[in-house]
Amino acid sequence: MKELMLGNKALARGLYEAGCSVVSSYPGTPSTEVTEEIAKYRDIYSEWAPNEKVAMEVAYGAALAGKRSMCAMKHVGMNVAADPMYTASYTGVNAGMVIVVADDPGMHSSQNEQDSRHHAIASKLPMLEPADSAEAIAFARAAYEISEEYDTPVIIRMCTRIAHSRSVVETGERTPQQQKPYEKNPQKYLMTPANAIRRHPVVEERIRKLTDLGNECVFQGIQLNRIEWAKDQEEPGENVRNAPVPTDEGVGRTGIICDSTSYQYVKEVVGDFADVLKIGLVNPLPTTLILDFASGVDNLFVVEELDPVIENHCKALGLSVHGKDLLPPESEYSQNLLRAMLGMDEPEFMELEEEIPSRPPVMCAGCPHRGLFYALHQAKVRVMGDIGCYTLGGAPPLSAMDNNLCMGASVSMLHGFNKACGEEASKKTVAVIGDSTFLHSGMTSLADIAYNQSPSTVIILDNSITGMTGHQQNPTTGFDIHGDPAGKIDLEGLVRSMGIDHVSVVDPYNLAQCSETLERELMTDAPSVIISRRPCALLKTAGGEKVVHGKPLVNHPERCTGCRSCMRIGCPAISMKNGKAVIDRTQCIGCGVCQQLCRFDALEG
Repeated sequence: MKELMLGNKALARGLYEAGCSVVSSYPGTPSTEVTEEIAKYRDIYSEWAPNEKVAMEVAYGAALAGKRSMCAMKHVGMNVAADPMYTASYTGVNAGMVIVVADDPGMHSSQNEQDSRHHAIASKLPMLEPADSAEAIAFARAAYEISEEYDTPVIIRMCTRIAHSRSVVETGERTPQQQKPYEKNPQKYLMTPANAIRRHPVVEERIRKLTDLGNECVFQGIQLNRIEWAKDQEEPGENVRNAPVPTDEGVGRTGIICDSTSYQYVKEVVGDFADVLKIGLVNPLPTTLILDFASGVDNLFVVEELDPVIENHCKALGLSVHGKDLLPPESEYSQNLLRAMLGMDEPEFMELEEEIPSRPPVMCAGCPHRGLFYALHQAKVRVMGDIGCYTLGGAPPLSAMDNNLCMGASVSMLHGFNKACGEEASKKTVAVIGDSTFLHSGMTSLADIAYNQSPSTVIILDNSITGMTGHQQNPTTGFDIHGDPAGKIDLEGLVRSMGIDHVSVVDPYNLAQCSETLERELMTDAPSVIISRRPCALLKTAGGEKVVHGKPLVNHPERCTGCRSCMRIGCPAISMKNGKAVIDRTQCIGCGVCQQLCRFDALEG
């Protein structure tokens, strides 16, 4: 059956059809929907893991037991999972294991533009890169077959545009897989130095065989790499092949090597009037295939987003190519960018006469983090930030965050900052971290604080969900990936068991309580934790109970003096019109935070 399908959904479908049995992931945009879609297939065991390293190890354990498995993450999550991944390359697998990673060129929802192809190269693992939804299904099937034939985990690299765009796919039936028996084999799986050193030559030989596979292009009927020669090879087309290019060689036949989204841009720009080598197996890259392609063209270009991985490979083969000398090494590409590279004119386009208003990122109306961040802003403390929707607390007018680095880093940074600056610093510095992020990688950092008795104050923002990536469950919510009852971690009990004696719980809608608790804990000469607890404003249920909001507030313009005190919290439901505060009742959930700032009772519930 043919269907218009999202890239991530198509990849999930392909994994399902290929007989995947066990899935463990940590949510991270743009990878999240892969696991969310897989969770809809109840004949696959799927779960949200506390972090990517755990997810990788769960998937590896399942593959070791003889079941096809998968773990998914975004690019920065692969850093967390790198430890088991690199060694899994040495041990190989029993049943097929697929690692899905989604890169984010343009940093739509990320703190860096990391290129995950480097992880594939460094770990010596094969990496497939689909360029549309149909290839996502096909490559999922191929990945398991390659994994089992070449005894290796296989990485599938998505990117934002492929993950979140739609194209036509043809779905098939699921192919059930028999569980492969596990056989004890310490020489293969027990990675002591004596065993591991014997496995390294096996990995190198595997890379050589996979390079041959890339040169052959096709694996079990699935085309991994392909050359698309221009339609008219005898008579160069006027569109591109005779276009001036900024080279010393002059004009002639143009060849373009590309992958992933870049392939789509290239085909839109050049159509059938340039020769294209489309790479789907991006590690290891082919050798003779590229040399054969290069021998048939006069001017060779490499179009790839982010780092010059393919370009450097071509140069190592002795080829003269143009790539990053004409294209930027950052952000996403576009059709017009490629037209400029090829010396083509931009097409005509229509400009909008209306000015589109800007829409800066902002915490939602009624966000439980807003009151806590207002208290931090008022206290004029340094705030070590972390990764989550609460990172928006660093935006004006709250501006209550000094930095953010990576998942879980806020707690460690706080400890290091206070140790470097002394006791006075600890009285004016805190860390903020979400409940899901705390369980991801903040626990070990808090253990460091407890162990070394650092007089540091950590604030856990518990909004009863993993909010940033679209409301996924986590070990503090009491529900699993399907919404069924699951084990629930007691944050207060966990923190106390780690040796933290000073533990407070506050309601972030209560500004006075937040400020008083913050002031008290900052003066404590011992490790302390404040848990700011209130469900995300967008949740319908939390902890199995219905989330009930208050009625939207009513503004009384006759009482409003226009002092703008209510605007200091940056709530999108409040605006100023004709010098008076106005409440947007379609957004307001009656949290009452703004009421606590108004001295004239101009806002009422």
